[in-house]
Amino acid sequence: MSDNVPLEIQDEIIKRLPVKSLIRFRSVSKSWNSLIDSSNFIAHYRSQQQHLLLYNHQYDYDPNCVSIVDDNTFPQHRVSITLPPLVKMLGSYRKLGTSHGLLCLYNNGRVVIWNPTIRKAVAVVVLNVVNTKMFNTELGFGVCRETGDPKIVKITCIDRFRNMESVTSIPQQVEVFTLSTGAWRSPNSSNLPRKSIIFGDRQSEDGVCVDGVYYWLATDRSTVDDEIEAFNMIISFDMTSEEFGEANLPDNFVYESSIWDLYIYNLRESLVLVEHSAEVDNRVYSVWMMEDGAPKSFTKLYTIHLPDATINCIVEFRRSGEPVMEVTNDDGESSWCVVYEPNSKEISNLDMLLGTDEGGFFYAHSYMETLLLLDQPSFMVFDKDRIYSLKIIVGELDA
Repeated sequence: MSDNVPLEIQDEIIKRLPVKSLIRFRSVSKSWNSLIDSSNFIAHYRSQQQHLLLYNHQYDYDPNCVSIVDDNTFPQHRVSITLPPLVKMLGSYRKLGTSHGLLCLYNNGRVVIWNPTIRKAVAVVVLNVVNTKMFNTELGFGVCRETGDPKIVKITCIDRFRNMESVTSIPQQVEVFTLSTGAWRSPNSSNLPRKSIIFGDRQSEDGVCVDGVYYWLATDRSTVDDEIEAFNMIISFDMTSEEFGEANLPDNFVYESSIWDLYIYNLRESLVLVEHSAEVDNRVYSVWMMEDGAPKSFTKLYTIHLPDATINCIVEFRRSGEPVMEVTNDDGESSWCVVYEPNSKEISNLDMLLGTDEGGFFYAHSYMETLLLLDQPSFMVFDKDRIYSLKIIVGELDA
């Protein structure tokens, strides 16, 4: 590029390039290297290229991880992904969320924030995780819309109990971790969830991040009878303002669905509810989208019904709105990853065998290309007041 082109024009051109090109172009000149590596460029770079990452681990085999370009060529362009050592060390994980191209994974007191595009990850130790019959720790993840700073929110809250009046001390403790500081602190806002709010169920899926706001399905035990196991509200946490919000769900979700039958997802930065119907065992799912950020207004997009297969679960959505599902054929011998096309009502197999009698686990994550974590050293672990590298341990693992 000519030296006569102003740097701000070069900036506008470069920010439209894919991540792989940007990584290569850092070696073209010192000015480009400084521009691409700058915290401002990294935070505000936005790619339109989306990918679907499929991770399948059968206990008797090495993990199989592939990333498929999620555009009109889907699923032709796929590449194998080597998991970072920090992700491998998690083993079986829970997905806390995806935001701005970052995946946040959790297991046993450790969070890993992973950028599959540049294949870099960092770990955060989560202290004082509570899992008892009375109290529980809820986690959420998202990226601040203004600064591009990844954040983790930790809530110590009541789990499940019958007699709320018997609880004399409610530990409404909320902490926020910001990657830029590498430290935990109290949130900027003081509006904490009410003590009568119970977050989801420890056996159900976690929440979801939509456009920098994290959402959980929850139950307000002051308005729902103890005998009814159902979600009746949504709790949100804005990663920018660090404020909590709450909104009631429509009554049809509360009283026609049990706590096991309602799930939330992110579809094109909109909140989606998926409702499992008991009309036919494990075979009917309804997909609803929230309208204009108003939780009382949901539009039904379509219903999924597979006469010749059993839907084990919906694991993710493509950018087009097609759900990615784990299904078992009627013979019951094996499970496969498929994509459902709502208009034709047909499924297409992604040629990934998910389960046999030996068992295992499968995940699907949708993510955009991003440069976030480019300025972070590899193998870094943030553990309370200290930051250290796992390079020595990683070297032993790879040996």
